[in-house]
Amino acid sequence: MRQMANLERLKHSPMQFWRSLFRKRAVATPAPEPFRCDALVLGHAEIAAMYTGPRVAGDFYQFLRVGPSRMLFVLLDAAGPRPDTREILTAVQNKFLTLAPILFAGENFNEATAIVELCHEINRTILRSGLRSCPSFIGCYNEELGTLGYANAGHIPGLLRDRTGITPLRATGLPLGLFPHSTQSASTCQIAPGAALVAASRGIVETDRLEMDSRVAEFGIDGVKESLEDAIILSARELCLDMLQAAREFSPGAPKRNDLTALALVRNAPHEAAWKHPQGHVLRT
Repeated sequence: MRQMANLERLKHSPMQFWRSLFRKRAVATPAPEPFRCDALVLGHAEIAAMYTGPRVAGDFYQFLRVGPSRMLFVLLDAAGPRPDTREILTAVQNKFLTLAPILFAGENFNEATAIVELCHEINRTILRSGLRSCPSFIGCYNEELGTLGYANAGHIPGLLRDRTGITPLRATGLPLGLFPHSTQSASTCQIAPGAALVAASRGIVETDRLEMDSRVAEFGIDGVKESLEDAIILSARELCLDMLQAAREFSPGAPKRNDLTALALVRNAPHEAAWKHPQGHVLRT
């Protein structure tokens, strides 16, 4: 009956018919989800984290200054929907905010030991609510030295871009929340002037789409790498935005099944130290 009615409207008033269909299609098209960003300006550096749309899963990030020249940050992805992970993430945040200033107090502490101990305590906090995989990336950036101490507990590799290319910061231990006595280790890397570090949540890497041959393609770590390689303006905020937009464009209109979160740290290059992108772009910040 509805098809007959549509045919009658098309016969007597074709312009009105097509306009009505256009209006229905326009109403059915969802508006783009907004981006939400937190950014901090550091000494000769910038750090930012950004996500898009409502939280539906277990992504969590936090920045915390733990000394005159040290910025601590964490990016964590607790498995499960948001209602199941909310209490765990609240407990992790409280532990991070209360314990980190103690572990990183003063100037004579061992940074790697402090990072590992923080991982162990967050692991215990998660396990109090039962077993739950929580891949985590915890980093401490030293603004004076331009170094990053980090632990990658089963997280997607962070990607460090500098004049030598892109270096993955791979896992240094198992995901948190699975084993009471799992060991963690910490590593250190140099963030040279003009270099940028990006870390993407699992939701970004696992963004997928159905290809013409019925094959399912993922944005993947290669999509994150390509977004970083193509970046012209090296600011933390812009890098996060570029990555989220690239993931959204890879799978437009797909239902959101996971959180999409990006974190970036950029060490500003002095004007005279600007270097060229491999594709020929001059990079200045």
